[in-house]
Amino acid sequence: MTASRFRVRLGYLAGLLAIALARPRPTWLLLGLGLAVLGEGLRLWASGHIEKTRRLATGGPYAHTRNPLYLGSVVMALGFAVAAGTLGAVVVTLAYLLVFYPSVIREEAAFLRDKFPDQYGLWQTDVPLFLPRLVPGGPRGSRFSWQRVRANREWRTALALPILVLALYARGRWLPLV
Repeated sequence: MTASRFRVRLGYLAGLLAIALARPRPTWLLLGLGLAVLGEGLRLWASGHIEKTRRLATGGPYAHTRNPLYLGSVVMALGFAVAAGTLGAVVVTLAYLLVFYPSVIREEAAFLRDKFPDQYGLWQTDVPLFLPRLVPGGPRGSRFSWQRVRANREWRTALALPILVLALYARGRWLPLV
């Protein structure tokens, strides 16, 4: 099984553990929600540009970072950790991100380099791997489409956001803080 497969499965487990460790308070919930919405906004923008395995996305957020979907996920996860309001939830989240994301990003880079060798080489020269550049770079060959957002099933991640916020709210409001 690749790191990608483990990432998704263990992500659910890490999320449940973070919720169990959570002690959310209104201020932390709002701050974390703001970060998470920012991350999901980036994911929506990126998913509107990508046609997985068919074409190399280089426009929109892909002109700022080669991994905007992962960057958006990291920002969402950090928002969730902030909203949880405990050091334990932050540690679980950071451990999960550090264990899985570097290897998954390397796997994807190798796949894209093999699948689109000429395009990837040009894009790689001008666009950083993860942390975004402020000014767009590279070929910028893709355009945003809501149809792509739908085809990439980004609605699942967008739906997870309010569910996680409700879970944290419920944890803070009704479950005993032991």
